[in-house]
Amino acid sequence: MKNLPMDLLRTFVTISDLGGFTHAGELLGRSQPAISLQVKRLEEMLDVQLFNRSSGLQLTEEGQLLYNFARKILEMNDTLVSRLTSPAISGSVRLGIPNDFEVSFVPVMLSKFIRSYPNITLDVSSDLSINLRQDFKKGSYDLVMSMDEYPEHTFAEGDFIVERLSWVTGPSFSLHKDQTVPLVVYPKGCIYRQHIIEALNNASIPWRVLYCSSSLLGIQSTIEAGLGISALAHNAVPKALLQHESYQELPELGNVTIGFNYDDNNLAPAVELLLEHLRRGLMQNGDYTPQFKHHP
Repeated sequence: MKNLPMDLLRTFVTISDLGGFTHAGELLGRSQPAISLQVKRLEEMLDVQLFNRSSGLQLTEEGQLLYNFARKILEMNDTLVSRLTSPAISGSVRLGIPNDFEVSFVPVMLSKFIRSYPNITLDVSSDLSINLRQDFKKGSYDLVMSMDEYPEHTFAEGDFIVERLSWVTGPSFSLHKDQTVPLVVYPKGCIYRQHIIEALNNASIPWRVLYCSSSLLGIQSTIEAGLGISALAHNAVPKALLQHESYQELPELGNVTIGFNYDDNNLAPAVELLLEHLRRGLMQNGDYTPQFKHHP
């Protein structure tokens, strides 16, 4: 029975997550030739082709099967190593996250963190990014994940990455020609709302706010019912909704940044662990691509 080396599996999964050998090498601290050699070794061990290199590094059927198992193997490995080798750090962390990340991959990352560090208590709140940043400055949070403009970001501390915005509809929604665009949006101050309205105004497309709510459930339910259209960050779109990089004649919405707000001069060990966990999870999730590093 063959034993698959953990470092080869990690390299393979990282390439798949980041969509390229170069980005994987940067994250893992290896050169591109070294990354390529590891993939070759893994393919030779299994006697299969893992990537269809003529189609933008898409996984083959065998590659997808390996990816699904490798993610679980690495997760179990990392959780065990964290539990056995990490110091018994305890404490509580007040974390703020944007509303629309309540139902995305963030809860999964937080669940993994709690399993790895059971002595750390999380106090998680969600709100609009503008409110989260204001409350962070008032001392209400130890760590905040928030969205801001790209490239005119305002993150005082932490890594941040670029995320594209997508139009979001329900399966039954249809926009007729010359129809005033019915919008489903968060209240004023939401970066999504700002991008939508600016893009439609610049394109001279008439619009109206059909439904406005600070509730993620309300926003999602209204869109799913087909009453209107909205926009979300690409990787925050719930599975029940449809996302479109372009939708009929509507303009593209551009990019935003997702980053972290924290006090680098007063970073408790528990906060630092959570920050690194979330940062790594963001970089490895979906289409996220790291653009900037630690802006002071």
